[in-house]
Amino acid sequence: MSTIDVDKNWKLLINGEWVEPGAGHYDIVDPHTTKVVGRAPEATVEQADDAAGAAKAALSGWKELSREERCAYIGRLGDEIEKRSPDWVATVQAETGATIGTTETLQVGGPAVDRFRYYAKPIDLDESLAPIPTAAGPLGPAGLLSAQVKRQPVGVVAAITPYNFPITNVAGKIAPALAAGCTTVIKPAPQDPLGILLVGEAAQAAGFPAGVVNIVNGSRPDVPAALVDSTDVNMISFTGSSPVGAKIMESGGKTMKRLLMELGGKGAAIVTEDADLGTAAQSIATVWGFHAGQICTAPTRVIAHRDIYDQLVETLNTFSGFMKVGDPTDRSTIIGPVITELHRDRVEQFIQSGIDDGATLVCGGDRPDLPGYFVAPTLLADCTPDMHVVREEAFGPVIVVLPYDDDEEAVQLANDSDYGLYSYVFSADTKRAFNIAGRLESGCVGLNLIQPHMEAPFGGFKMSGVGRDRGKWGIDAYSELQSINWMA
Repeated sequence: MSTIDVDKNWKLLINGEWVEPGAGHYDIVDPHTTKVVGRAPEATVEQADDAAGAAKAALSGWKELSREERCAYIGRLGDEIEKRSPDWVATVQAETGATIGTTETLQVGGPAVDRFRYYAKPIDLDESLAPIPTAAGPLGPAGLLSAQVKRQPVGVVAAITPYNFPITNVAGKIAPALAAGCTTVIKPAPQDPLGILLVGEAAQAAGFPAGVVNIVNGSRPDVPAALVDSTDVNMISFTGSSPVGAKIMESGGKTMKRLLMELGGKGAAIVTEDADLGTAAQSIATVWGFHAGQICTAPTRVIAHRDIYDQLVETLNTFSGFMKVGDPTDRSTIIGPVITELHRDRVEQFIQSGIDDGATLVCGGDRPDLPGYFVAPTLLADCTPDMHVVREEAFGPVIVVLPYDDDEEAVQLANDSDYGLYSYVFSADTKRAFNIAGRLESGCVGLNLIQPHMEAPFGGFKMSGVGRDRGKWGIDAYSELQSINWMA
């Protein structure tokens, strides 16, 4: 079983070297025990600039490698993560607060390795266009004009990652970026950066050239701000809140940075009167408590047909009774703590705002009598579209339920949101479900299931983000299109 080295001297990865942080270290706290489990490095703005400069200096050599050569490095990184991940479990579990099952299957190894393995297969997305006849004119003689569309790397990518799934998320950013020929500077979330620093160790073991993968960490906003403002950085790949995403878009516009942003969500789950309520309720409940609700794709806004509304609320309430809240290292625990005391307090205030606005508290709402930053699974019924609890994201184990009378109203309620990341439709009528899905202002829609297709494009409408990644669209996200024209 893996253990935590609380006294480890964590450093920054800049230009292929582990560097002492210029601003010292800060405490990483286990959200369950509230004990310090490590001291993370605090970078300076100058070190962020050094990392960006190193990535820029490494860019020409990296992009001149063949795709096959770049993919070989990516494959070795996947192998290193797979080999090392069992030793990472204790550290990553403690810093994220995830349950042990979630840590072993989704925080380390698994999905991260899969993403590196996917992009370790060379994907040729260049395209030759059919020649077209061109008449003689001021720009040249008549003939057949040919063209090839190539994808060139965007350049230096600053990958700013979230706290909920740090290793998996950074894999989803740097694997396609590296495959496209980009170099990277990673800025982990301040709450749990240690796992990503371990990924840096794996990258070094995989033999990446100096400057291709850099990691600068810190608890203050000046380091990510420096990356957003840097003229050495060509692209920001950010996962986090919509307000922060808006600030990045504003600042990044000054240097015309490419932006890929996966932001907040308030997933709608439409449940029709003919739906299998067991499937619908189980699916919703599965994500309700998953990682304490700290997941942007969660169906937290349930829109239920009035004919089955009461029954669905009752079924969800029943499911809540089986969602054990407690020690995340206990394998019987379903819901562990949220990431910090500040976030726990924010979720509690969010729940209270719904009660104050007239929602009915079906279950939860109280603070579990446990050490750590726990929120009980909370269900609010009799909600209306204007409530703050309906319109904004809690990022905690909180579900709100609204009634509807017909499909037109269901679609209108689902689309009445600033967000549009992931929505769901539960119906026994497949044609009806597809019709509803096609009318939803949402980047992704699940029909009678929660699990996503990991090679389908992922991203959101409206305030839920800009751009798409995953699958072949990941290469697109980190590439610039170049057309080369000639007379055949």
